[in-house]
Amino acid sequence: MCGEADNGRIAVEKVKELHPDVVILDFAMPVMNGLEAARQIARIAPEVSVLLFTLHDSSDLRREAQAAGIKEVISKAGRPGDQLVTSLRTVCSGG
Repeated sequence: MCGEADNGRIAVEKVKELHPDVVILDFAMPVMNGLEAARQIARIAPEVSVLLFTLHDSSDLRREAQAAGIKEVISKAGRPGDQLVTSLRTVCSGG
């Protein structure tokens, strides 16, 4: 099952509805940013692997992301598609 959300609040609702294995969030989403959405997802569905896609990559953001339960932070700079595929393979294989 696959879903799409226009903002962080809807993403959280979709997790409740669809029970996904993996969620990819953008950091800069309207209504609720990716970090807050990840925190809520971690509370309601701790088994879900959350990845964060962002232009705002920094060591501070990575620390906050890890604390929020995010498994991988993927920078939109460079070759984000390659990194996204690698990250998905990692979390889907239990890494």
